[in-house]
Amino acid sequence: MDLSSLQYNSENPTFTSCVFTVLCSLILGILIAFTYDKTSRELNRPNHFIQAMVLITIVAATIIQAIGDSVARGLGMLGALSIIRFRTTVRDARNVVFMFGAIAAGIACGVFGFVIAIVGTLCFCLAAFLLYFSSFSPSKSLLGNLRIELPREYGDFPELEKQLDHFCKKYTLESYKVFTSEKKKYLYLYEYRIKLHNTYEGGALVDALMSFPEVKVLGLNFGQAEHDNI
Repeated sequence: MDLSSLQYNSENPTFTSCVFTVLCSLILGILIAFTYDKTSRELNRPNHFIQAMVLITIVAATIIQAIGDSVARGLGMLGALSIIRFRTTVRDARNVVFMFGAIAAGIACGVFGFVIAIVGTLCFCLAAFLLYFSSFSPSKSLLGNLRIELPREYGDFPELEKQLDHFCKKYTLESYKVFTSEKKKYLYLYEYRIKLHNTYEGGALVDALMSFPEVKVLGLNFGQAEHDNI
C-alpha cells in the first residue's frame, strides 16, 4: 500500500485509512512489546504490562483520529479522560519510557505520520537492544556491600584502597562505626559500597584483603540496587 495515498483528513477519514492506522499501530505496539520482553532483566515481567503496551498504541491512535484538528473535541476528550483515575504506580523508569514509546507510536499513527511512527519505533527498539548489550546493562552493574574491621591504629590503611582500586570500577565508603564495648573498643567497622570490574572477582577481592592480618572481612554480598549512586 502506498503511504502517500493516505492523505490526512481529520474531518472525514476513510475506512481504509482507519484500518491501516489501527494495523500499523498494532504492529508497532507488538514490536515495542517484543523489544521490552527481550531486553528486560526482570524475571517476573507482568504479562498485563506487555499487553498494555500493545493496546495503548491502538488507543492513542484512535483518540488522536477522533480529535483530529477540532479544539472542541480535544477539550471534550480531556474532560472525559480526567474522569478516569489512574492509580497504577510504575516504579521502574524504564517501564515508563517504554509506555511513552508505545503512546508516541500510536499518536504518530493517529495523525497519519506513518513514516515518523515506523522510523521512530525502529530507532527506539534498536537503541534498547544496543543498551542491553552495553555496559549500562543492569546485569553488569551489580553492587556489593563490603564490611570489614580494622584496628584503630590502621584507620588510614593505604593497602586497603590499593586493593579496592585494583578490583573495583567504583567504590565509596558508606559508613564507619567506632565500637565502644570493652571487647571491640580498639576496632573500626567500615562499610563500603562497591562495583567490581567483574562481579565474579568477589572471592579474589576477599582473598586479597584477608592476606593482610590487620583486615578482618565480615562479609561481601551483591545485589541489584534500585538506584546506582556510585
